[in-house]
Amino acid sequence: MRVLHAAALIALLAGPAYAQMEAPHINLLTDAPSKTEEQIEQEQTKDKAYKESLKKIPDAKVSSDPWGGVRNGDAPKASAKTTAAKAKTKTPN
Repeated sequence: MRVLHAAALIALLAGPAYAQMEAPHINLLTDAPSKTEEQIEQEQTKDKAYKESLKKIPDAKVSSDPWGGVRNGDAPKASAKTTAAKAKTKTPN
């Protein structure tokens, strides 16, 4: 009975290793015919028109920060002196 269990265990462990072995090289995609000169020229003109249209888009000058009006980036930060003074003025309860 132990031999049967050992054989089953070996078979279960060998399955994933067998699945990782290199599969035969099968190309499922058929070779597509090469592009004609006209198709190549059409693609080049499309690419050129696309790049030209990208140049026409203006740069965004406005910040896209929705909280930009709420936060104040110019507010002075608390200095070390003021934080030390606040710590001294606190009374323990």
